Amino acid sequence: MKKVLIVFGVLAISLPFAYYFLKPTAENEEKKDTPMVVPNISFEFTNQYGDTISADSLKGKIMVAEYFFTTCPTICPIMNDQMQKVQKAIKNRSDVVIMSFTVDPEKDTVEQLYRYAENHGAIRGKWHFLTGDKKKLYDFARNSLYILRPEEAKNQADDGHDFIHTQYFVLVDKKLQIKGYYDGTDPREVEQLIYYIKNMK
Repeated sequence: MKKVLIVFGVLAISLPFAYYFLKPTAENEEKKDTPMVVPNISFEFTNQYGDTISADSLKGKIMVAEYFFTTCPTICPIMNDQMQKVQKAIKNRSDVVIMSFTVDPEKDTVEQLYRYAENHGAIRGKWHFLTGDKKKLYDFARNSLYILRPEEAKNQADDGHDFIHTQYFVLVDKKLQIKGYYDGTDPREVEQLIYYIKNMK
């Protein structure tokens, strides 16, 4: 009987902690190290269909953003497999878009991005693969989306040179506030991202 009581006691103590750490909730996500700031979100790039996509495209929209390149052999394939899950989860929401910005615009032409987007089942108007002027792409990454947060920039010795390689998805709300960063190579963090989006208005 004592053993039974001990087992129940351990469960009673441990289950609340397991629930808190394992259940993806918006409350837990708010505890992320997130700069709740309005980015300088002025841009104009070209998507895989040759359409111009500007900051005006984001008015009244929730945005999930990433930086990648089509010839990346390491983290990008994993990230975009996970991004397909995000697209599937939000495909019926007209107020959510995915923006995949290339870090290698010299190779990632409109034609190259179109082929890549088709291979990943990108829905037109839902998932944009974007190219343009390299300096503007990088400025937007560093100074608007803060795709390399200060601690990561320091770890990667990022001092403004001409290549960005990060696995993070950035979630931006309708007020153009950055709500969180999510590791696009981690299925659990991607599930947290999806959960959070589903609870956003």
